[in-house]
Amino acid sequence: METAPRDDARGGPALSGFLLRGRATPTPRQLEEVGVRADSLREVTAAEFLRAMAEEEYDVVVIALVGGGVQAMLHGLKRVWEGRDKRPVVVTGYVGVVYEKLADGLLLRHGADLVLANSRQDAERFRAVYEGVGADASSVTEVALPFLGGAPYAGEHDPSAKQGHGPYTVAFAVQPSVPDNRRDRTYLLERLVRHAKLHPEREVLLKLRSRPGEHTTHIEELPYQKLVQRLAPPANFRMVYGHMGEVLDRTDLLVTVSSTAALEALHRRIPTVILTDLGIREVLGNHHFVGSGCLASWDQLDAGHRPTPDEEWVARQGVAAGGTAQGPASYAHAFDAARERIAKLLDRPGGLPPLTPYYTPATAPGYLPGILARHHLGPDGSVLPGAPAADKEPGPVRQIVRRAARGAYRHGVQRVAPVIRRMGEL
Repeated sequence: METAPRDDARGGPALSGFLLRGRATPTPRQLEEVGVRADSLREVTAAEFLRAMAEEEYDVVVIALVGGGVQAMLHGLKRVWEGRDKRPVVVTGYVGVVYEKLADGLLLRHGADLVLANSRQDAERFRAVYEGVGADASSVTEVALPFLGGAPYAGEHDPSAKQGHGPYTVAFAVQPSVPDNRRDRTYLLERLVRHAKLHPEREVLLKLRSRPGEHTTHIEELPYQKLVQRLAPPANFRMVYGHMGEVLDRTDLLVTVSSTAALEALHRRIPTVILTDLGIREVLGNHHFVGSGCLASWDQLDAGHRPTPDEEWVARQGVAAGGTAQGPASYAHAFDAARERIAKLLDRPGGLPPLTPYYTPATAPGYLPGILARHHLGPDGSVLPGAPAADKEPGPVRQIVRRAARGAYRHGVQRVAPVIRRMGEL
C-alpha cells in the first residue's frame, strides 16, 4: 500500500510506503527491483495501517493488495474516516493480465475511487461486471500496464540490437502458480533443456520470479530451480533472476505459458510465444491470448517457427506494438486520464463522499465477514479487540523470530505440503 501526502519541503510529492505483514511481504531484493523509492517505509498490520490513516493526512492512497485485502482495507478506511470533512482519494487495480476470477476480484475492489484497468479490453470488461450487478462503474479508469518500457527490438541480425552483441537468446518466463503441478512443470523444463541442446549456438534462459524462500503474490510450491536439479542442462542453459526489462534487453524470443512478461515483450516488438503444449485452458491463463497470433508449441519453436502478433489484438491490450491503432506516443499519455480524475476528485467542493463498497453485510452476509475477519476487522470495518498491533518497531529478537516463522511457513508450503499431498493420493 502506498500513500501520497501533501508536498514535502523539497517541493514534490512525498511517498509513504506501508507493507502489509503476511506471507507475501516483499523482501528487500524484491523491493529494490521495483525501482520506486519511498520517503518512508513501514511494515504494518492492518490495524496499524488503519491507525496511521486515521492519524495522518494524505492526498492519495494506493491499495496494492490481492482482492480480499483490498476489500478489507476499503471497509476499514470507510470506518476510520467516518465524520471527516475531507478524505484521500483511494486507488486500486491490477498490475498484470486479468485472466481468472474476473467477477470475484473486481467486486472485491469495488468501492475505491479509481479502479485502474490496464487496457481498453480490461476497461470494457470491468465496466460490464459492475453494471451487470447494479454497481457504480464510474470508478473504472483506463490506463496501461505500469511497467512497460525499454528500447524496441531491432532484430536478431542487427549487431546493435543487443548489448554485448551476444548470441541469439531464448528466455522462458516462469510463473509461480501456472502450471501448478510437478508433472507439467517438469515437462516444460525438459522441453526448455531440449531446445537448448538442439540449438547449442543459442543462449537459453530460465527467467525465475523469486529466489528460494521468497514469495510473490501467489504461492510457489514447486520452484523451478529445485526441479531443474534433476535434469542435466547444457552449458548454454542458465537460470536468471532480476528485473524482467533487463532480461528482455538481450532477448530475441520470449516464451511463456501466460505471464504478463508476454505483454512486456510485445510492447518492445520482441517475438513472443504463448505455449499450447499443455492445452489452451482457463486454468493456465493462456486462453487470454486467443486471437493474439502468438500461440505455438515447443515442437514448432524447435523447428524455427516465429509468431506474428495480431496488431488489433495487441492494441486492445494497451501495448505499443499495435501499429497504427496504438503507437508509443499513446502509451506516454496512457495515465493522463487517471491523473485528471484524481485531480478533479481532490478539488471536489465539500470533499469526497464516504467509501461505498458493493459488498456489505446486507449484500454478502455469508462472504464479507470472513474476508474482514482475516484482517482482524469486524463486519462494520472496525478493528476487533486483540488485533495484532505494535506501537513501535519490533526489537531484534522479535524480528529474528518473525523471519524464522516466515521461513518455516515457506518451508512448509514448498516442501512439507507437497509431500503430504502426494501421500494423500496413494
